Order: sequence, then C-alpha cells, then structure tokens
Amino acid sequence: MSNRILIIAHAPLAQALRDCAMHVYGECSADVIALDVCADADPEDTLAQAIHAAGTALHEGLLVLTDIFGATPANVAQKLVAGSSAKLIAGVNLPMLYRSVCYRHEPLEALVARALTGGTQGVMQVAFTAPQAQHNPIHDQKYHDHQQ
Repeated sequence: MSNRILIIAHAPLAQALRDCAMHVYGECSADVIALDVCADADPEDTLAQAIHAAGTALHEGLLVLTDIFGATPANVAQKLVAGSSAKLIAGVNLPMLYRSVCYRHEPLEALVARALTGGTQGVMQVAFTAPQAQHNPIHDQKYHDHQQ
C-alpha cells in the first residue's frame, strides 16, 4: 500500500506543485492530491474540502504538505490531521515533494524523514562566477598529476 500525499497551499501553489510532480512521476497521479486555498476562502469550507480530498487516506497513510506555518492552509491542515495518523509538514518545496513521491511506499514515519531531508537538501545558495573569472589551482600545470 502506498501513502497518499495531500498538498494544501495558497492558490495556485498546490496545483502547480502537483503538476510539476506529475510531469516527472505521472504514474502516481492517484496518490498526489492538491488543494489550493484562495485568499477569500472560508477556513471551515476549506477544511471540509480537505476532509473530502483526503478521504480514507486520513486514517490509512497520509502525508500533508503545506506552504507557510501559521497561514490559513497550514491551520486547516493542522485541524485535518488532528486525531488521525496523518503527518503534516510545513514549508513544502519541489524537492520535498519529489522525495515524498519517490518514497511514498515506505512507512509514514520514514516518509516524513525522507520528505524533510529532500526539502532541506534542496535549499542551497548557488554562487555564479563567470568561467573566465574562475581560478581553480587544480587545473594549473604545477598541480597536474596525470590521474584520471
């Protein structure tokens, strides 16, 4: 059995993240659900939509990913998972979602750890230096040792 993944985020982020995941992992479309929360959405209506979207997965294996802790989507997600076996992670990003999709067959606790690792390892500062301005002593002739 596979865990399901429910993304609850500010519109249009949830569906956009799902679309990105389906671009790479189209075979898991039944396991990844998106719920976009519009700015004027009533939290109680959103909770009802989330309960409907989660379905039986709420008690069978559900990882809920949300965007910003403390915002309406996360608050709805907290109410959704309260009293269930579902797990909730705030701060969703695409590397986290990809990792979650890849390992959705693992036990839920292991899936949470994989998702957190994917999310944190996917965030990094990337420095850009033009190739002509780079100086790498490894490529200098005096460091050349003829190894491949």
